[in-house]
Amino acid sequence: MSDENNNLIHVLDKHVQLHHAPGGFRTSMDSIMLAAACPVKAGQNVLDLGCGVGSAGLCVLYRTRGTELLGVDIQADHIELAQKNAALNDMAERSSFLCADIRDLKRNDIDTFDHVICNPPYKEAGTHKHSPSPAKAQAMGHADEDISLRSWIDCAWRHIKGQGSLTIVHEAEQCDSIMHGLYSARGGRRFGRVEIIPLYPRIGSAAKRVIIRAWKHKKGGSRILYGIALHNTDGSYTSEADAILRGGQALFPI
Repeated sequence: MSDENNNLIHVLDKHVQLHHAPGGFRTSMDSIMLAAACPVKAGQNVLDLGCGVGSAGLCVLYRTRGTELLGVDIQADHIELAQKNAALNDMAERSSFLCADIRDLKRNDIDTFDHVICNPPYKEAGTHKHSPSPAKAQAMGHADEDISLRSWIDCAWRHIKGQGSLTIVHEAEQCDSIMHGLYSARGGRRFGRVEIIPLYPRIGSAAKRVIIRAWKHKKGGSRILYGIALHNTDGSYTSEADAILRGGQALFPI
């Protein structure tokens, strides 16, 4: 639900409210599914790369109490709104936000985290016509010719501690690029256990989105899970999707 007058939308059955920048990229179902897929537990912390206005990260905090969040985004106005949204949802004490380019973040700049989540731009720079809105173009990754999926995964790798996890939501056709990015530039495997979770627009259709969860230094191969169909044939949410999108449940299995 949205309020066009003040760019306020409601997610998770109105339990989380989010202000958006006029003309900027708006929260989508992908952000909610990304949050639901993060295998965070109470007492752990999460880094949200490209956090925007805080959509996914704040949904993580809503689902799992006793967790902390750092959101990073290159757009200062989005960071300001993320801080505003955290306060609006009584999550300011558990969250902080940093305006920075993910490619510039080093191990000494910020701490390492139990979990990293990210929703990288679906169309990399140079492969897609730019949005006429400068704010939206930057949010969608069209304004910089050098950033790539590997840039996001490299940053995540630097800031995951122990056997922590990386969770990405992206277009299904980019599975191969993401899997390639999980390896180092020299070909060594940086992540152990990997789970691929297809998201189907409706029952009986091909997946358009995919969630990939990968654990650093954790033994185990790659596997494709059953996945989630989002809509029934009549357009209504499936019971599995409704439990996540409205009920705030975790995406199986965590």
